[in-house]
Amino acid sequence: MKILISNDDGIHAEGIRVLAEFLARKAENEVYVVAPDRERSATGHSLTLHKPLRVEKVTPPGNVKGAWLTTGTPSDCVKLAVMEILESPPDIVISGINRGSNLGSELLYSGTVAAAMEGSFLNIPSIAVSQMVTSEMEMHYETAAQFVQKLLDVFPKAHLSNRSLLNVNIPNVRWSDLKGCAITELGVRLYDDRFEKRTDPRGRVYYWLTGQALDTDEAENSDVWAVLNNMASVTPISFNMTDRNTLERLSHLQELKDIGDHQTVAHVSAVDAKKMNEHAG
Repeated sequence: MKILISNDDGIHAEGIRVLAEFLARKAENEVYVVAPDRERSATGHSLTLHKPLRVEKVTPPGNVKGAWLTTGTPSDCVKLAVMEILESPPDIVISGINRGSNLGSELLYSGTVAAAMEGSFLNIPSIAVSQMVTSEMEMHYETAAQFVQKLLDVFPKAHLSNRSLLNVNIPNVRWSDLKGCAITELGVRLYDDRFEKRTDPRGRVYYWLTGQALDTDEAENSDVWAVLNNMASVTPISFNMTDRNTLERLSHLQELKDIGDHQTVAHVSAVDAKKMNEHAG
């Protein structure tokens, strides 16, 4: 299996190194890494359009076949890798292992998920992998890496829809403490965001975004609940965010359909004028 690995924590992050080395141990895995030259967290699905993208080949870890860093975003990395760097497209794109979860609403900001989504846009099966950060200092990336390898073993049976991906979140525990895998839907995962107003040494005001996740009242079938209960979470994701319920209601709202329809407006005006004349007569 030809595997392309990227991330948003940067090519020197421990998570991507552990994942690449672990997957490359398996003889049938042909692993390549293309990742940003620095941390690009919370960049969402951004692309570089107004400046050149530079690529540099670097020494790959372990049995990894090749590794490159780029000056671009996670989405840039995957697009460049598939269209320019690799000689042929990979069988699968994996983004991660991200330091920190990507649950619920966090997906809208996540560079990790964006890299996997770029793979799915290119019609390549894709997986985003994140590991929760806890008060424990040590990150157990080997747990997430082992889970990904076992997921790859059963992946052909998943039959993903076109241009979709799997969003995987792993609790920060040793493999022996993992309590299984849950197939989940996205939770809420809202934040009590706030800006701290500060002053730099030159007396200029700046702001620093801070806040904590609100993990209360999450459904037991959600990704948030699963990870908080030491289970691996696997959530199928599609970029199509159409609200089907509201779509159905709006389709029956004739007043909305008539906005900008000049023929309808002219007809209504003529009818109103006729009624006024009849009333005056």
